[in-house]
Amino acid sequence: MVLSLCLGVRRVRQMQRAFRNGKITVLCLLMTVIVLRGTIGAGKFGTPEQDFNEIRHHLSLRKRSEPHRVLVEAEEKKPVAVEEDEEDPPPDPNKPYSLGPKISDWDSQRSEWLARHPHFPNFIAPGKPRVLLVTGSSPKACENPVGDHYLLKSIKNKIDYCRLHGIEIFYNMALLDAEMAGFWAKLPLIRKLLLSHPEVEFLWWMDSDAMFTDMVFELPWDRYKDSNLVMHGWNEMVYDDKNWIGLNTGSFLLRNCQWSLDLLDVWAPMGPKGKIRIEAGKLLTRVLKDRPEFEADDQSAMVYLLATQRDKWGDKVYLESAYYLHGYWGILVDHYEEYIEKYHPGLGDHRWPLVTHFVGCKPCGKFGDYSVERCLKQMDRAFNFGDNQILQIYGFTHKNLASRRVKRIRNETSNPLEVKDELGLLHPSFKAVKKQAAAS
Repeated sequence: MVLSLCLGVRRVRQMQRAFRNGKITVLCLLMTVIVLRGTIGAGKFGTPEQDFNEIRHHLSLRKRSEPHRVLVEAEEKKPVAVEEDEEDPPPDPNKPYSLGPKISDWDSQRSEWLARHPHFPNFIAPGKPRVLLVTGSSPKACENPVGDHYLLKSIKNKIDYCRLHGIEIFYNMALLDAEMAGFWAKLPLIRKLLLSHPEVEFLWWMDSDAMFTDMVFELPWDRYKDSNLVMHGWNEMVYDDKNWIGLNTGSFLLRNCQWSLDLLDVWAPMGPKGKIRIEAGKLLTRVLKDRPEFEADDQSAMVYLLATQRDKWGDKVYLESAYYLHGYWGILVDHYEEYIEKYHPGLGDHRWPLVTHFVGCKPCGKFGDYSVERCLKQMDRAFNFGDNQILQIYGFTHKNLASRRVKRIRNETSNPLEVKDELGLLHPSFKAVKKQAAAS
């Protein structure tokens, strides 16, 4: 009352409010000290001075370490750099290139090996040679982020075909000879596989940008009983016109024999990168029809060999045009729906191509002869076109050729073994023959 009379009621209420707020502030400060003591520690002796020093040290240390923590986290988020080995010294341009030691008696070596290993026959059934399909890609990740996904689709596609047709498969990601990079990397690999697998009768090379689009078609092996090299091509374009696109080396068959080793020996010398390959490219451009000016490639070199040395090699080369061992994607992909409407798998030719090859597309790189968007769109369609033939075995199909999603095309049944797939791929006859041969 006295204070109210002296100072006034309003002033007294302000003082009371300030006192109450002060008590709350002191209480909060006390709680803060208690929490910090529990978190940081009570100092060496638990004295207020030690508490203050501990708090100040903790805060200053945290402040100093914060930039370091941010830098460490940033470093951890960086992609791990893979150490690259030093490049091999450049080859001597005056020294002739060789794939390896000269072998002159491979046929006899291989025949003796097969006789000693009857459980590894080079023919798995009458008229059915043992075949090794070989493909591969760069040991480096794709420059295009989605490129590796399309490589996965490509190898999945090849595995499906090989599984159905009793073909073994080899996927390579190693550059066996640095001199033979690019177009030519396949040659050292092919030679090594032929010599390492005498049980293989035919090696089937297929580029990574080629896909099987007829899962039913079985190669006419009897047609090639007298041939050592089978490529998609035309005799007139190769032997008469010397046209550099008269054949294609993106998908071909090579028999395991001395003839093939000799061919590889004369095919390879144009391949070493650098001056040899550049000069060879100039020669090929001069000799071959319509060839642009660029360094030597394996396809042009093969055309050159056959056109200039037909007497030596031509009798054992079969240029196949009755079906698409190689089918240029630009003339095929827009007609898939037409093929589905009018024809059926198993033809392998222009009505239902065995292989769709995306020549000029670079799904793993950033640049190619065609736009990346167009190439990837059509590669999806080609994959789904082939994949539908696999999915139908199990009662599914893609909703359309551009869709990843699938739909059911037949109902489930309580008698699943009575269900027959339309294309006969679940238990194809050539697999049944293989099993009978193995059981006998």
